[in-house]
Amino acid sequence: MKKVIERIIKRPEQPGMVGDGFRVYNFIPRANIPQRRISPFLMLDFGAEFNFTPTEKLRGVDVHPHKGFETVTIAYKGSVAHHDSAGNSGIINPGDVQWMTAGAGILHKEYHEKEYSKKGGPFEMVQLWVNLPKKDKSVAPHYQSITASQMGKIELPGNSGIVNVIAGNYNEVKGPAATYTPVNLFDFKLNKDGEATVTVPSTHNTALLIINGSVEVNGSNAAEHSFVLFKNEGEEIQIKANENAVVLLLSGEPIDEPIASYGPFVMNTQDEIYEAIAEFQNGKFGVLD
Repeated sequence: MKKVIERIIKRPEQPGMVGDGFRVYNFIPRANIPQRRISPFLMLDFGAEFNFTPTEKLRGVDVHPHKGFETVTIAYKGSVAHHDSAGNSGIINPGDVQWMTAGAGILHKEYHEKEYSKKGGPFEMVQLWVNLPKKDKSVAPHYQSITASQMGKIELPGNSGIVNVIAGNYNEVKGPAATYTPVNLFDFKLNKDGEATVTVPSTHNTALLIINGSVEVNGSNAAEHSFVLFKNEGEEIQIKANENAVVLLLSGEPIDEPIASYGPFVMNTQDEIYEAIAEFQNGKFGVLD
């Protein structure tokens, strides 16, 4: 049975800025998608393609904390560098994914990579926040740095395109990302008139982000930069590209626990939020210049 579409959400009219380097459209939760409705996903910022001018100053987000969840950064165009209070650093180039588990707490900063900043040019990315179940919120912070070459890859029949499997399992091809709860993250790159069919458990909260191009999803048209939210009914999703298209599928088993959030802290109770703030203020997340 085909998955039933609940609604197709247009891109917000105005983007917001995260720091001075990330020009994004927020779909979760600001497009009236409550965190409980789309659990385990907490936030989705879509940095639609934007041309940044060359600069010697590194644009981005300065030092900030995270605790109790994971951040997933997917680079499509441009490059992002990052550092944290545990001494980790790295660069996310087009096609790469950085999966950061903040867990017990960490300080982090991310910004345009130096050589990209000097040249400027198109920049396109997605950042997704994924919740952790209560039992894993105190895990030691760590990273999964996944390069484009490490992705699970599937060539679709009939020259329809390819699928990069970041997390989960698509047609028996497993993605490299390890997750704390069942999550699928599939990146479709479809040629014009290309088709793909994917089966997702009916119990998963599921959505598509149309990054480039326009597509037909289970018989309904979805424009470029729109967000397709499915009901928890049916399992099959059929995507047909009206033109060359890039589509990100996210699905996950809901975490049936309370959500208490305050900025970059996501816990289960308000008391735990107060505790997280105190830990941050008392320097328990380390030091980062």
